[in-house]
Amino acid sequence: MTDHGELGSLLRSWRDRLSPADVGTATGGVRRAAGLRREELAALAGVSVDYVVRLEQGRARTPSAQVVAALGRALQLDRAERDHLYSLAGLRPPGDALVSTHVPAGVQRMVTRMGDNPIAVFTASWDILLWSPTWAALFGQPAGRTAWERNLVVQTFHEDRFAEERIGRAVHTDGGAGFRESLVAGLRRAQGRHPEDPGLRALIGRLQDSSAEFARLWRTGVVGEHLSQRKVVEHPTVGRLEVDCDVFTVSGSELQIVAMTVPAGSPAAEKLDFLRVTAAAAV
Repeated sequence: MTDHGELGSLLRSWRDRLSPADVGTATGGVRRAAGLRREELAALAGVSVDYVVRLEQGRARTPSAQVVAALGRALQLDRAERDHLYSLAGLRPPGDALVSTHVPAGVQRMVTRMGDNPIAVFTASWDILLWSPTWAALFGQPAGRTAWERNLVVQTFHEDRFAEERIGRAVHTDGGAGFRESLVAGLRRAQGRHPEDPGLRALIGRLQDSSAEFARLWRTGVVGEHLSQRKVVEHPTVGRLEVDCDVFTVSGSELQIVAMTVPAGSPAAEKLDFLRVTAAAAV
């Protein structure tokens, strides 16, 4: 059963212990109280301010698992706190059978402090969970997309969906064949570890139905992981950028951290600075 009183109390307590600097948010002048404001938490979790207010006041009933997961990430909860949040919401904490969406606080700090670089955190099935402002400036703002469109495999096999967006796109010498194959291989690896995950099964099934190329690659049975490499990104505003793209995994987790870096003072660094500043000014 949902404990609305304790749920609201803990949400306020967890919100108060975070500072804007912890989540990479500008302070915007004098603040009357420590901690995150409700509107800041709402923006981080992708929910309305009114919904956060109703949750904290115990007036919102049965928050969904998706909302609880988003709040847990936004509040930088550890695994025990996250599981308790699920329980208070009347939900079963996600087990090992499901692809994990939990982002440890240390990973969140890293993304916040490396915000001048394009860096993003993905699940084992390539759903984006967290990203730096520079990632959004280079590849588009994930927050404005549906859950389906925020998946990297979907973006890769359905590039036409994003043809009208002024975003950066990777340029591959082989036309992207190797990159697409590595994504399919990684997705099959995730399926092998989480065969009972209904969301993962639905993702794979929809990709097979909607992309003939994905279906063909899936039938090959290739299994593997996406590796680090140098990439060229073409952006309609600043042109080409050559970046080093490294993929890291988190100990004890299947999270995949994609970090793109460029030499300090290089033309590519200047282009990234321009995109980041321009995107921030447009907010």
